[in-house]
Amino acid sequence: MLLKQRQKLVMIGDSITDCGRIFPVGEGKEGYGNGYVMMVDAILALEHPGLSVRVINMGIGGNTVRNLEERWQTDVIDLKPDWVSILIGINDVWRQFDAPVRTEEHVLPEEYTDTLERLITRTKPLLSGGIVLMTPFIMDTNKSDPMRAKMDDYAAIVRQVAAKHSCLLCDLVPALDRLWEYMHPVNVAWDRIHPNHIGSMLIAREFMRTVNI
Repeated sequence: MLLKQRQKLVMIGDSITDCGRIFPVGEGKEGYGNGYVMMVDAILALEHPGLSVRVINMGIGGNTVRNLEERWQTDVIDLKPDWVSILIGINDVWRQFDAPVRTEEHVLPEEYTDTLERLITRTKPLLSGGIVLMTPFIMDTNKSDPMRAKMDDYAAIVRQVAAKHSCLLCDLVPALDRLWEYMHPVNVAWDRIHPNHIGSMLIAREFMRTVNI
C-alpha cells in the first residue's frame, strides 16, 4: 500500500467524481457523494483501518481541465494533500460534440495536455505521496464511434503525461473494455458517461489496485 498512515487524499474531477458530494468540501458521512470516492473511502476503512487515510471529494459536475486549473489553489493546494487523484477529460471531449458551435468551450488536445502538465508541475513538489492520473472514458463498445475515438485520444494523452511526469496511472479504459465482454454498457451507464454502482465500483477498485503497486 502506497498510502501511509494519516495521509490526506484529494480526489478531483467532474461529475463522475462529484456524484452529489457536499460543498464546499466533500468529506465525512454523506459528504463523499454516492460514487467511486465514497467507495474508495469505504475500501480504505474496511481493508486498511489502521491507516486512517482522510479522503476528500473535490469533483464538480461539468468541469473541464480548464475549470480545474481555475480552482486548483483553493480546491487542491490549500487543502494540503499528500496525494491527489485526477479524473478529467470527459467534458473536454463532450463539449466538442454536444456544443459544436460554442468553440470557446472546447478544450482541444494541446490545451488539455499543457494544462494537465502545469497542474502536475505545480503540485507534485508539495506532496509527500504523489499524483494518480485516471484515463477519461466513454462507455461504448464501438471504438470507431467518433466520440469514443476522440475520448481514446485524450486517454492516450493522460498515459503520456503520467509517464513523462512519473505519476501513477489508473487506466480505466481497458478495465471497462474487459467488462464489456460480459455486459452491455447500458447496464453501467444509460448515457455512456455517468456510471451506476457497478461502474463506480470498477473505478474504485482500479484506483485501489493502482495505489497498491
